[in-house]
Amino acid sequence: MGGVHPDENKLSSEVKTVQAPLPEQAVFPLSQHIGAPAKPVVAKGDAVKVGTLLAEAGGFVSAPIYSSVSGKVLKIDNAIDATGYLKPAVIIKVEGDEWEETIDRSDKLETLADHPELTPEVIVDRVKKAGITGMGGAGFPTFIKLCPPPTAKAECVIINGVECEPYITADYRLMMEHADEILVGLELLMKAAKVDKGYIGIEDNKPAAIELFEQKTAGRGDIEIVPLAKKYPQGGEKQLVDAVIQRQVPAPPAIPVNVGAIVQNVGTAFAVYEAVMKNKPLFERYTTVTGKQLSKPGNFLVRMGTPMKNLVDICGGLPEGDNKVLAGGPMMGRALTSLDVPVCKGTNSITIISGDEAVRKEPQPCIRCAKCVSACPMGLEPYLLASVSALHLWEKAEAEEITSCIECGSCMFTCPAHRPLLDNIRLGKSTVMGIIRARNAKK
Repeated sequence: MGGVHPDENKLSSEVKTVQAPLPEQAVFPLSQHIGAPAKPVVAKGDAVKVGTLLAEAGGFVSAPIYSSVSGKVLKIDNAIDATGYLKPAVIIKVEGDEWEETIDRSDKLETLADHPELTPEVIVDRVKKAGITGMGGAGFPTFIKLCPPPTAKAECVIINGVECEPYITADYRLMMEHADEILVGLELLMKAAKVDKGYIGIEDNKPAAIELFEQKTAGRGDIEIVPLAKKYPQGGEKQLVDAVIQRQVPAPPAIPVNVGAIVQNVGTAFAVYEAVMKNKPLFERYTTVTGKQLSKPGNFLVRMGTPMKNLVDICGGLPEGDNKVLAGGPMMGRALTSLDVPVCKGTNSITIISGDEAVRKEPQPCIRCAKCVSACPMGLEPYLLASVSALHLWEKAEAEEITSCIECGSCMFTCPAHRPLLDNIRLGKSTVMGIIRARNAKK
C-alpha cells in the first residue's frame, strides 16, 4: 500500500567498510533507546576499558550502555544528542585501547551447533545484558521483542535487510561483509523466540546481497530469502511483515508479533551474534557518511561516543557553502544542530545535503489532489491529520488513527503544494500519545 520512489543516491554502496579512528573524547548519552534512560554506575575519575559497563538499565523498557573506549571518566554531565537537546551523558577521556579480557576478539565463526548450552533463556539473557537495541533507528530493546506477551505467539523471525532510505548503505555493506555472522544471528533469534522459520527481506536493488544470501542458505528449509520490490518505505516494520508473510498488523497498540512475526534489523542480528557468541556488548556499529557534495563518502565501523565531526572530517570535511547535516537519511533523518553530537546505537548514517537541496519551497494551499493519501503506506489521510493537528483537534486526530503514522515522510515528499504535512502530524501524534498515556495512567 502506498509508498514513493525517491532517487536512491547510494553513493557509497561499493565502498568497503573501514574502522573509524578512536576519538580523543567519547560521549555516551544515557538515552540511546526507547524507554527509561540508563543509570550510570561509574563516577568521575573511574578507569574503564572497552566493554566496561557505564550505565545499567533504568527500568524494564531500557538497556545498559557500555564503553567503546578505554580511559578515565572525565565527568557525568549534559551533552547535546541528535535531538538537539541536552541530555545526561558519561564523558570519557580516551587513553589507549584496552579491552575487557572477557570479549572474544578472534575472527573464528561460532555456530549454534557448537554451543548446545545456548538455551532460549540463555540467549535472551545475553542479549539483554549486552544492551542490544533495534539498530534500524527505533532503538527498542531487543530482548523485549524476544519475550512476547502471553496473548501473542511468534511464528517467525523476519530480518530487515531492505535499507530503503535513500543514501544509506551501512546495512548493505554489513550484509556483504558479514553474511555468515548475520545468519548465525538469525538462528539465535529464532531459537530465542522458539520459532522454526526465518526470513530475510532484501530489496531487489541489492542483487549481490540477494545472491550471496541465497547461496549461503541453499537447501535450507528454515531460512528463506525474500527479494522485495524497490519501494520506500518497504523497510517499515508493518510494511515488511505484509510484504514477506502477507499479514497486516492492526493499528497500535498492535505490534508485528500479534500476527506472528518478530522483526529485527540486519545490524541487530549481527549484534546478537557478537553478544551471544563473542561476549561482546553493543558499543560499535556500521555507519554511512554520505552526500552528493562530500568528497569521499564512506562506510565505517564506529565506536559509539565518537563525535560525528570526526567521521565527516575523514570524508573530506563539510563542503563549502550552506549544508544541512542529518542523523539518518533525507526521508526520516533529523537535522543536527552540532557536529559534536556522538554516534549512538541508532546512528546508521550521517547525510549531508546542500542548502539548495535542503531548502523548503513556500507552502501553497492544498489542491485536494489526494497524492498524500495514495502515498501513505498506512492507509491514512495525511492532509486531514495535518489539518486537525494544526487546529489542535486532538480527539479527532485520535479517532483518525494518527498514532498509526510511521513518520516516513512519503506524504510531504509527494505533495505538489509543499505543505508541511509531516511537521503537523508529528506534533499531533506526540500530543495524542501523551493524552493516551495520561488516560491509561488514571485507570
